[in-house]
Amino acid sequence: MSTVLLLLFLCAPPLHAQVDTGTILGTVTDASGAAISGAKVTLTNEGTSAALSTTTAPDGSYKFTPVKIGSYKLTTSFQGFQTITQTNVVVNVGTDVVINFNLKPGAVTQTVEVVAAVPVLQTQNASVGQVVDSRSVNDLPLNGRNFTFLAQLSAGVNTPQADTRGNAANGAFAANGLRPAENNYLLDGIDNNSDTVDFLNGTNFVVLPPVDAIEEFKVEMSGFSAQYGRSGAAVLNATIKSGTNELHGSAWEFFRNDKLDAADFFENAGGIKKGALRQNQFGVSAGGPILKNKVFIFGDYEGFRRVQGTVLTGSVPTALERSSGFTNLTELLTQGGTNTDNLGRVVPKGTVFDPSTTRSVTAGSVDPVTGLLAQKTGFARDPFSTCPKTTTDYTSAGCQSGLNLLPAGRLDANALSLLALYPNPTNSSLFGNFTTSPKLFEHKNAFDTRMDINMNEKNQVFFRFSYADDPQFIPGIFGGVADGGGFAQGNQTANAQQSALGYTHTFNPNLINVARAGLNYLHTTRNIPAANDLSNLPGKYGVLGIPQAHENGGLPAFGIGGL
Repeated sequence: MSTVLLLLFLCAPPLHAQVDTGTILGTVTDASGAAISGAKVTLTNEGTSAALSTTTAPDGSYKFTPVKIGSYKLTTSFQGFQTITQTNVVVNVGTDVVINFNLKPGAVTQTVEVVAAVPVLQTQNASVGQVVDSRSVNDLPLNGRNFTFLAQLSAGVNTPQADTRGNAANGAFAANGLRPAENNYLLDGIDNNSDTVDFLNGTNFVVLPPVDAIEEFKVEMSGFSAQYGRSGAAVLNATIKSGTNELHGSAWEFFRNDKLDAADFFENAGGIKKGALRQNQFGVSAGGPILKNKVFIFGDYEGFRRVQGTVLTGSVPTALERSSGFTNLTELLTQGGTNTDNLGRVVPKGTVFDPSTTRSVTAGSVDPVTGLLAQKTGFARDPFSTCPKTTTDYTSAGCQSGLNLLPAGRLDANALSLLALYPNPTNSSLFGNFTTSPKLFEHKNAFDTRMDINMNEKNQVFFRFSYADDPQFIPGIFGGVADGGGFAQGNQTANAQQSALGYTHTFNPNLINVARAGLNYLHTTRNIPAANDLSNLPGKYGVLGIPQAHENGGLPAFGIGGL
């Protein structure tokens, strides 16, 4: 059995790691096109001066993998031939770059430098995707500076289907006709997918570095390799910048303020003043050497502060209803149209019926209360009206004026207390007569730090730690206990952390080990203040038998239908 396992291991094909690197490969030939075996090929990172060397195989081929994304210089030499150097060799995430050399006779000390850009046509596999480099990430306008928006530059990627969550504003995207939750997010070769999809925001990544920290990313749509095979939609493979031998940095501040903005359409329509908006997104990034050619570091910090009025519209009791002590509900009759009940009585829409008069009636039988012949089998109730009970048409001028006048003694004191929790209307409409713009608060801090160590030509190590803390307060429409417990209301916390460790060891040009380890931590909470009020609020308003527990306290939801 052990012999069989050993044979299977020896016969196993090479596997590609699910990482944020690329590959450089090609062949070296002479002027006649014959392969040159044993030619020396040296790959040098133009940013860190880290170098790798290999020799060509008997068929003249060579291969460097995995290669960190970046710009490289490739040099080929062989005794009796001129040395050729190709500069500006750009390696993108998840791509293969083919560089073929044709050596001409001459002294090795003679060097031919090629500075033309290398063609980026991908012919090594059938994957379909789009690389978005650092320049595009930094220069293209982005609402909220979320680099995942740029995934929509790829063919086959669209904004997600519109819904109540507004998830298109959070960088979510739909690929291959699937939901955003079907995308696969990778960061520095580490799984960046959360276990629980954030359906409120339409995303499912753990950490989201700022655009100034992104070296580049690639969106692969279809035909991608098995190493990415967990997703039915797209693969978004991003990598964070590394330090180089030169010190680079950036600082930014993006702000929005209500003094510079027009009022919201619904604020104008609701007759309220312009809501608050004070948004600041700021940060710094820096990268450079700790030990030249050996140890490099990169870090960034971003803060996000937001105070924003959230326009909300609802329905509250009208001024007439309030001033009458909720005994005059005649405004409900202005909706137009009529209804016919089981006794054949025609009533205006918005008529309020007396629940104490509910009774069953049978088609073809006389109702003993009104003396009317029932037209349908079911239930009947009498409207609050000053007209005789024998009335069949309550839309007449004489009857309609007496509808919806409720006796004060019939109103429940607890119901009046609950109605008093509603704020005053902001306009004279019957429905949608309350518009407000309570303030949303957000106070986010996030940072990333990455260290790269070139131990020697055969060993390279990197470590990264990313952190984000994003507490928010999301207001409700009425405030206080009247807000109930909407899913998207109250205090929200989101703490995300990701650690990544990578080690690459080259045994020989044909045997390379790439080890990656990652740890994700994501903790989110939604604390609805009213839902944690365990003082038996329902009992105070005469609503009995409602269990009270953590996250399930406060008042139950009330709905008034049929109007």
